[in-house]
Amino acid sequence: MTRLGSRLRRDAAFEENARHHRALAGELRARLARIREGGPPEARRRHQERGRLLVRERIERLLDPGSPFLELMAFAADGCYDDPTPAGGLVTGIGTVAGHQAMVIGNDVTVKGGTLYPLTVQKQLRAQQIALENRLPCAYLVDSGGAFLPLQAEIFTPGGRIFFNEAVMSAEGIPQVAVVHGPSTAGGAYVPAMCDENIIVRGQGAIYLGGPPLVRAATGEQVTAEELGGGEVHTRISGVSDHLASDDAHGLALAREALAQVPPVRPSVEPEPVEPPAEDPADLYGVLPRDPRRPYEVREVIARLVDGSRFHEFKPLYGTTLVTGFGRVHGFEVGVLANNGVLFSEAALKGTHFILLACQRRVPLVFLQNITGFMVGKQYEHGGITKDGAKMVHAVATAQVPKLTVMIGASHGAGNYAMCGRSYGPRFLFSWPNARISVMGGEQAAMTLLAVKREQLRAQGKTLTPEEEAALTAPILAKYEEESSAYYGSARLWDDGIIDPVDTRDVLGLALAVVLRAPVPAPRHGVLRM
Repeated sequence: MTRLGSRLRRDAAFEENARHHRALAGELRARLARIREGGPPEARRRHQERGRLLVRERIERLLDPGSPFLELMAFAADGCYDDPTPAGGLVTGIGTVAGHQAMVIGNDVTVKGGTLYPLTVQKQLRAQQIALENRLPCAYLVDSGGAFLPLQAEIFTPGGRIFFNEAVMSAEGIPQVAVVHGPSTAGGAYVPAMCDENIIVRGQGAIYLGGPPLVRAATGEQVTAEELGGGEVHTRISGVSDHLASDDAHGLALAREALAQVPPVRPSVEPEPVEPPAEDPADLYGVLPRDPRRPYEVREVIARLVDGSRFHEFKPLYGTTLVTGFGRVHGFEVGVLANNGVLFSEAALKGTHFILLACQRRVPLVFLQNITGFMVGKQYEHGGITKDGAKMVHAVATAQVPKLTVMIGASHGAGNYAMCGRSYGPRFLFSWPNARISVMGGEQAAMTLLAVKREQLRAQGKTLTPEEEAALTAPILAKYEEESSAYYGSARLWDDGIIDPVDTRDVLGLALAVVLRAPVPAPRHGVLRM
């Protein structure tokens, strides 16, 4: 396999790029550190004074020592509600428990009592979707007051899907295990109740459909939480729980024991020996331009992601605004599609051909998105760019191989679909801090709306002054600047997390180990418009 040779010039522009993107990576680390603190200091202090572990301490105890944890959707709900909701009050991610890769879903009771906001529910559903698609056992660390009642209208209906998913996964033979560390209230009581096996912590765990205040209001009965649904009740009387733990640490040890009994899954693909890239991934900071509109050579990115910087490029002389080819990431073979400019018909046809080829060989696909969209104009419409783009979109939609997407720059218009955006079913989708996502670029949106306004006024015999044009476009540009930010999208679960560019190779390696647990089915495609 050919080694990609770097043609980087380490000039002043490279150094300025590097400083800019290192600063973005530093901001990412700082924001993640604040989120990982959890709720306010007073809430964390009270929790620890009760002898309880914080949610991330629980996860650390649950995981095999020294094993990595791929946290997902850390920015969920960030800035979306009136009060701070770090990580949406729910920590999700993939780690190794008793030798098994598992999806871990843990409530953070220091964030609004562990109550579920609408985006918290969506985050839990997305975590379960990942677990179902990749046949990952689920470990639920429950400590929640249930739905955030002021927003119940946005929670009740989708929330029921959480329990539905547990039933479906159990029926599929995907283990479901819960540790009840604190309240598991109302509909949330079904999280442990729907599990194959659950553990409840004595003196602090509680499971009930209606808590003491609701029981008192509905029936007049006076009862404590422990009498109503504590560990002794549910392990000795009701049978709702299977194991009684003495404290958090004991409960997590019992969960590890439960998962240790699960038969091992032999991966469908064993990786080859791993070779680090010949080109330094830290150079990615200098490769990326400061202005997202400026083009750059995407092969410089690929050379810093694939093993040994080795890449077998497919159709290198045709459709050159899309780079396609085969390489390995952490020993796993992948097919890479990476934007090197706007998509023309030739690039779309090349992408379609390559996707079908990768599907035939049952090789997972990695999409590196930096796309403003398909080329527009009379010449290109007459040349059939819509049907050629439709072929690529069709191939992406029906590809049966696992798909992984990284937004490394722009993600606009139908280019988002052709390069496997969220709506096209990637098993995982990650963003870099510099990524921008919207229906079109802010300047294009502003100019489009300005042109419409000019036409309206021209029909009335009027025109806009330069000052009026600036006043019209300024709020549009500001809105697009805010709403196309990687953080804005990540808060709304448009991706599975924002990652440092230099960590991309390792994140993809962890993701590939997950998506290749199950055999890849045979290819199957529909009718391509010819």
